[in-house]
Amino acid sequence: MENLTTRGRVTRLGATALGLVLVLVGTFWGSDDDFPFGPFRMYSTSNPPNAPAPDTRVEGVNSDGEVIDLDQNATGIRRAEIEGQQSRYVDDPTLLTQIADAYAERHPDAAELVEVRIVIRWHGIRAGRPTGQHIDQTVVRWQALP
Repeated sequence: MENLTTRGRVTRLGATALGLVLVLVGTFWGSDDDFPFGPFRMYSTSNPPNAPAPDTRVEGVNSDGEVIDLDQNATGIRRAEIEGQQSRYVDDPTLLTQIADAYAERHPDAAELVEVRIVIRWHGIRAGRPTGQHIDQTVVRWQALP
């Protein structure tokens, strides 16, 4: 077993100190985008006990009028990616065509999607427990031109 040189020790201590500084700065001034040096709010916060809980999903409507669940299995796109880019989709609904294209690529024989929408199901919560009630809110929609 060899001993570390002075240069090796200084390098390791410097890297450790830099990592600690990044974690400390990220903890106080960082955001989820700075992970792993920033806080991962998903696990560090909670909703108030009477606030509704959101459940985001992506739906498509095909040319036969059938509603299709456009989950990861159907498109290859994870829900977290959709949620993380939701504001971009709201600003530019034509970006939802990427989801329609991903579905078409995985299901070449399926009827064409003529609509894609992001829907949030707000589950009712009272005293931290589900009420069994919900409200669906369509936050963005793209429709193919006829």
